[in-house]
Amino acid sequence: MSTTSPRRTHARPPVVDLATWEAAREDLLTREKAHTRAGDALAAERRRLPMVELDPGVEVVGADGPVPFLDLFQGRDELLVYKHMWHDGAPHQGQCEGCTVTAWHLRDAVYLEARGVSFAILTTGPWDEVAPFVGFMGYTQPWYSVRGLDAPIGDDMGSLAVFLRDGDRVFLTYATTGRGVEAADSAFALLDMTPYGRGEAWQDVPDGWPEGRGACWYWRTDADGSPSWEGTSRPTPQWMRPGVTVEHTLGRSGHHH
Repeated sequence: MSTTSPRRTHARPPVVDLATWEAAREDLLTREKAHTRAGDALAAERRRLPMVELDPGVEVVGADGPVPFLDLFQGRDELLVYKHMWHDGAPHQGQCEGCTVTAWHLRDAVYLEARGVSFAILTTGPWDEVAPFVGFMGYTQPWYSVRGLDAPIGDDMGSLAVFLRDGDRVFLTYATTGRGVEAADSAFALLDMTPYGRGEAWQDVPDGWPEGRGACWYWRTDADGSPSWEGTSRPTPQWMRPGVTVEHTLGRSGHHH
């Protein structure tokens, strides 16, 4: 796969000696530490949010057929889920590219499980469509169809939700949508450390820096690795899957959830 670089430019921040750089870096570090501590304070408030009790027997459909929601805890006390959007009847390349970003980052939940937190992906797609997609992507985390279910299980696709188990009782404790989901997407935080960042037009960048593109421009690519949202593109990780072919249509027109 080829790589795509931003337009080169001679404009850039000042070039200084190492000592001057270290002083500037130390000044920024002070602000970064304040940001971290503010995040810790928010997490403390998050742990004190009130909870919503829900029916633990609500059935979701997974690889073993219908199971009660309580089973998703796998005997653990805490459960984190990601809710994956679904386009009915669409082929693999037509499924949600944004949800692919998060699901791909969460392919391995070993450190969540080591801490006693189970993980699962929920989607509104019918299981007979979801199962082959999961196999194609090579996902090993448990997936479940929540088609037809009400809030707080079957709503807000494209979000994270957290649940607590107390014996046979189950509670919703937290949920986040929009950019709150970025907590699961480590590539974004790493890109934010790089000179050009995410390369998106909304970013605040130095004067003369390469112009950013539309948001999420690198989420879909063509076979040659060039970012594209046209019919021949796929969610970026799909090109790593065995047997992937170039397609001529996203195949999801009229199938939006």
